[in-house]
Amino acid sequence: MDQDKEIIDISQVNEKPWGMDMKSFLLLMHLSQFGGYIIPGLGLILPIVMWATNKDEYPLVDKHGKEILNWIISAVIYGFVGFLLTFVLIGIPILIALAIMAVVFPIIGAIQANNGQFYKYPLNIRIIS
Repeated sequence: MDQDKEIIDISQVNEKPWGMDMKSFLLLMHLSQFGGYIIPGLGLILPIVMWATNKDEYPLVDKHGKEILNWIISAVIYGFVGFLLTFVLIGIPILIALAIMAVVFPIIGAIQANNGQFYKYPLNIRIIS
C-alpha cells in the first residue's frame, strides 16, 4: 500500500489541536481555504495559522498542512501564469480549470482527512517538504 494512501485510525488519536479532535481539525484545515470567499485573504492566512500553531506538536497536522500550503503556493503560481496567458487567450481556460480545482481539491482533501487518509493534491508543486 502506498504510504501516502495509508489509512490512519484517527479515532484512536487522542491529540486535540485547538481543543478539537484530530479528524475535525484536519477537515477544517482543508476547508479553511474557502475562507477567502468570505473575507479576502482569509483562505491563505487561516490554513497557515492552523498549520504553524500545531505543526511541531502533531505530525498529522504538519503533513496535511504542508500539502495544503504547497497547493496554495501552486495555485497562486498557476493563477499568475494563467493571467499572463490571457493576453493570448489560452489563459482563460487555464483560469477556469484552476477555479474548478481550487474548489474540488480542498473538498476531496477534507473528505479524505475525515476518513483518516492523506490526500496528495494533484498538480502540486512540492516547495515545502
